[in-house]
Amino acid sequence: MATLEERVRRLEDRAELQDLVAAYFRAVDDDDYDAVGDSFTEDAEFVASGFDGDRTRDAVVAFLRAARAGMGQTVHTPNYVQIEFLSDCEATGLVGAHLELGLGEQTYFGAVRYIDLYRRAEGRWRIARREMKAIHMAPWSQVETSLTSAFNVRWPGAQPLPSDCPRKGRAMPDA
Repeated sequence: MATLEERVRRLEDRAELQDLVAAYFRAVDDDDYDAVGDSFTEDAEFVASGFDGDRTRDAVVAFLRAARAGMGQTVHTPNYVQIEFLSDCEATGLVGAHLELGLGEQTYFGAVRYIDLYRRAEGRWRIARREMKAIHMAPWSQVETSLTSAFNVRWPGAQPLPSDCPRKGRAMPDA
């Protein structure tokens, strides 16, 4: 059995990781790219649909800055952070979040999951790898069907896509 000190340390690590997730979302919404960069390890990787990732902190920040260049106001809201410790210096996380994004002339609403790898680096926990999976995304005018259509990821200027996280064992209706 773990000692009291080890158990307290694990709770402190869990709280630090949850704060890291919240700080990242706040920094993104505030366009605070120094704080965004501070969330990642030097060799970090960010992967999302249409972007295979890169392996440096600076490249991740450059990708996020470019992706956000055409956006208006955004609201990233983490709903949960599920953490599994691999060691004292490495952990995985599954982060469920809702997004509200000003894209073009419309407001989009959706939900995503981030599949994270965290590593203790430079004296604290940071994101070593983040993969964003879209559950659904649509302009507000289409949100009423964004969870019932087989093609429920609707980014502006792109063909609708199926969810990266479809419900298992359930057939979706045609789009």
